[in-house]
Amino acid sequence: MTNVLRIAIVDPNDATRESLKTVLLGLDSVWLEAECSRYEFFADVVEQTQPDIGLIALDNDSEKAIALVSDIVTKTPSCTLLVSSASTDGRLILESMRAGAKEFLTEPLKEEDLATALQRVSRLQSGSSTQANAGCKVIAVGGATGGVGTSSIAVNLACSLAASDNHSVVLVDLDLALGDADVFLDTIPEYTLADVAQNISRLDLTLLKKSLTRHSSGVHLLPRPVHLEDGRQITPDSLQRVVGLLKTSFTHIVMDLSKSYGVLDMEAIQLADDVLMVTQLDLPCLRNVVRLMMTFDEDSKLREKVKIIVNRGGHDTGQITLKKAQETINRDIYWQVPNDYRIMVEVRNNGVPLLEHAPKAGITNSINKLAAALCGNQDDESSTADSETKSRRWLNLWPAKQ
Repeated sequence: MTNVLRIAIVDPNDATRESLKTVLLGLDSVWLEAECSRYEFFADVVEQTQPDIGLIALDNDSEKAIALVSDIVTKTPSCTLLVSSASTDGRLILESMRAGAKEFLTEPLKEEDLATALQRVSRLQSGSSTQANAGCKVIAVGGATGGVGTSSIAVNLACSLAASDNHSVVLVDLDLALGDADVFLDTIPEYTLADVAQNISRLDLTLLKKSLTRHSSGVHLLPRPVHLEDGRQITPDSLQRVVGLLKTSFTHIVMDLSKSYGVLDMEAIQLADDVLMVTQLDLPCLRNVVRLMMTFDEDSKLREKVKIIVNRGGHDTGQITLKKAQETINRDIYWQVPNDYRIMVEVRNNGVPLLEHAPKAGITNSINKLAAALCGNQDDESSTADSETKSRRWLNLWPAKQ
């Protein structure tokens, strides 16, 4: 993550303090500014070092620790305080919050739990104006049917996101049987998602990072298993653990879903901030979109995540019109990616992303703009709620007629 938070910690217990330091050192988003073994000295340490965050372990002496929280809030209000304890006693939680703590963490601390708390603190400190740059955005890319270009969109979207110096991107291939993200990037990974799942009980951020394959575009890849039977080892719980750890060190996670919409895909959709539903302007695809949305509509939060992406727009004069498609699915279409069959065949066969093979092509420009839109970098025209204006914007993404 681009914005590093400086943190100071206090814990009189040597063993738990060392354990906490190990967790912190595994996170790229924080810098251990200072550590202290005495409650009596920590307020002065915070006043001198001016960290962004102070973390106070309560268990050695909860009364002293809570009094320390109040003292620091008064003396150094710019420091956001977190507290940790092995106890989940409601009275202790309430007292620490009343004293001024912003987060209560349960020990032993997990990297993903601490990272999530730090992300909330970072968003609070940075304010809503920069909220798009805080934390990690998880994007799931699924298809209305096979062959609509889901993997092409997922891989090239990840590469477009990674082109920014402010982004760190990981691509997770969840098509466990027929995934081909590694082929699109012409890589031979040493480890796969199955290897990670096998070690889930001892998985930490360091081990997970070693399991990723870095592409020259900057994208880190976690590919599907080599053998079909290995996919059975990957469960929704293990996927949740993997995504939680990845969120601590990456600004974007792109997950390429399978076409089965099984339990693993549905878990990925629940974990995602945005769900891109890739379709084409033909009746079978649009009917599948309707079927899928009937399921997604059962959860209002899930429905709001889904964004319809039309791929290969304008490639056939027999296509259903955009207006008719929107009437059929009863939803706005978020984006259209123009058809460029020749370039996409070359990209797949050469194992290079669009940004490298055809950086100035219309299809590349469209996916770059899609990446920017998902990051909240839309111009006035693309953010308007007027459907006619939206339609004009979508049509502008099509190649001009010769």
